[in-house]
Amino acid sequence: MKRKLIAAIGIAGMMVSVAACGGDSGDDGKKAGADGYAGETLTVWVMDGSSPDDWQADLAKEFEAKTKAKVKFEIQTWNGIQQKLTTALSEENPPDVFEVGNTQTPAYAKTGGLADLTDLKAEIGKDWTESINESSVFEGKQYAAPWFVVNRVVVYNKKVWADAGIKETPKTRDEFYDALKTIGEKTDAEPIYLPGQNWYHFVGLAIGEGAELVKKDGDKYVSNLDDPKIAAAMETYKKFQSLSKAPQDKDEATPQQGEVFAKGNVGSFIGMGWEAATAIKANPKIEKDIGYFTIPGETADKPEGVFLGGSNLAVAAGSKKQELAKEFLKIALSDKFEGQLAKANGVTPNKESLVTNLEGNPAAEAGSPAVASGGTTPLIPEWAAVENAPNPIKTYMTAVLKGKSPAEAAKQVEEEFNKRLSQQQ
Repeated sequence: MKRKLIAAIGIAGMMVSVAACGGDSGDDGKKAGADGYAGETLTVWVMDGSSPDDWQADLAKEFEAKTKAKVKFEIQTWNGIQQKLTTALSEENPPDVFEVGNTQTPAYAKTGGLADLTDLKAEIGKDWTESINESSVFEGKQYAAPWFVVNRVVVYNKKVWADAGIKETPKTRDEFYDALKTIGEKTDAEPIYLPGQNWYHFVGLAIGEGAELVKKDGDKYVSNLDDPKIAAAMETYKKFQSLSKAPQDKDEATPQQGEVFAKGNVGSFIGMGWEAATAIKANPKIEKDIGYFTIPGETADKPEGVFLGGSNLAVAAGSKKQELAKEFLKIALSDKFEGQLAKANGVTPNKESLVTNLEGNPAAEAGSPAVASGGTTPLIPEWAAVENAPNPIKTYMTAVLKGKSPAEAAKQVEEEFNKRLSQQQ
């Protein structure tokens, strides 16, 4: 299917086209001979920041030693990835292996874009953590492999907090807010950089309230943004965002909040541990001042709700190198490389036995207490379309921050939200 046609028909049509245009698996059932897969190159899409350069290099070296084939990593960005991936999966030469968000996986599985990896699960995945693997399974079959999950923490500038006279990190939501106000009153720094559309943090707040983003209406899912629990989460977000100078109509990647923090005049931001590395790359001198703590909840005994985001690794149903792709996954998901990734990025690996690799990583240690109270966006195939730009949840957030009541904002995006859930874009 041609790109121009795909661009014209919208997400629903594109998702259906994945199944319609998927090609032969090519090497299905074909095993490597004496020369392995010499001369072949496997194309692997990974998202920016998901895996360090040295991890990729070590993996490529071991992959080539085992298979005689080469691997080509192509770095992608989350912004617009669903449209790009949907297009790629419907074309003749899709990426062979690709990283896909855990909440997006069910949609691609439903439309036939992903190869069945049930045999791989039986071979290498008997001890994958069940809760982490949940998003890789659709209608009883394994359509991806769990790679890692992460959650957000507070990344803060120790110097800014010390200049404000704050000696201890806060343990409750109110203490956190009061500390940020103190920074604003006693220093020239921006207390927190919190753009209006850091929607994954908002989702965490909603999870903490026990809220659901969608609800069932007969046999279909519809928006649940008018739930009072969602409104309570948004009011909390609004309270903290009022202490920030960040734009109300942008997300944490526009600009990259780690780069904003790197300038040294921001007290904190809420983000992934690896976003601190972005700050350090932009300004190496700031590394000594960076600290982390768990996002405080309403009471000291329970951290704030967090979104447990994560990534799976999948094989394109249209790949002509599926057996080679599985060989790649066996190496990438091995204890060696899962452990290395956990140590390097502070992400939770796909096996409980590998969690010890997080010890000594301050960002990971700050994040781990919140895992028990964390959750995800709805693990339903219909959800993937909701996240496409312009994300109606982001629109809802900006509307509230600019003065509309949560109920008014929910009503404003309800039609679009429900259209996404019905795949009728």
